[in-house]
Amino acid sequence: MTAPTAQAPDAVTAPGARPAPLVGIVMITRDRRERLLATLERVTRLPEAPPVVVVDNGSSDGTAAAVRARFPAVRILTPGRNLGAVGRTYGAAALDTPLVAFSDDDSWWEPGALARAAEVFAAHPRLGLAAASTLVGTDADADPLNAILAASPLGREPDLPGPSVLGFLGCAAVARRDAFLEAGGYHPVLHFGAEETLLAMDLEARGWGVAYCPALVARHVPDGAGGAPRPGRTARVRRNALLTAWLRRPLRHALAHTLRLALDGRTDPEARRALSEAVRRLPAALARRRLLPGLVERRVRALEMTP
Repeated sequence: MTAPTAQAPDAVTAPGARPAPLVGIVMITRDRRERLLATLERVTRLPEAPPVVVVDNGSSDGTAAAVRARFPAVRILTPGRNLGAVGRTYGAAALDTPLVAFSDDDSWWEPGALARAAEVFAAHPRLGLAAASTLVGTDADADPLNAILAASPLGREPDLPGPSVLGFLGCAAVARRDAFLEAGGYHPVLHFGAEETLLAMDLEARGWGVAYCPALVARHVPDGAGGAPRPGRTARVRRNALLTAWLRRPLRHALAHTLRLALDGRTDPEARRALSEAVRRLPAALARRRLLPGLVERRVRALEMTP
């Protein structure tokens, strides 16, 4: 596997002209018009003045019209259906900035974070995606995921700005646009639910680095912050873990994962639901099955063996 090379993001401008933006923002939303509008108020005031693309995943509450009326500089895309996480890929393809910062309708970037991201990517040409440090809720508490990423057993590679990771929070990450699209973006079979893991694997499979960069800070204020996960999320996460195994892992691993979920399903309704949903999507997964390179597979196993 040959490590990719990338030109450092750089703005080429005519004398006296404003530099071209290096980072654009992609946001996805569905039927959360007022929450989105409040978030856009924050995003459009960032000192970096990034271009913003909003992907409306099939809203029925007038989201697109409201965004066009209040934020004419924001580009709104309406694919006409709920693309799930693939909406982020759809939005990234519509941008022309070298870097893409991802947000949801309940998350945004701290002032200065995107300028720092441009510096980090310029200094680390192999970096394909940077996982940010996330502050959660109105009290801006540290997301527990921050500590997990910081303690990654994969260690820190000398040409990356932080610990190597194979997971991140989708609404708190910055990607090199070319690397993200080269890897295929988010996989359509998964829709939503821990879909970030497969993208991280696919980036690594192409030689791009995925690293935790705590200097990049995102805010996330989900509904019911600190409470229970959204209904159905646990089943979706378990479903997608199984589908990821069938998409990228050796057959023995995929079979063992399937057996474990089936055994759990004898007493756990969420496991039964996850298995049922995975079975319906399995033909599509098998049609796109592509094993990870040996080095990446070993890194995945190292994470699995970590307590």
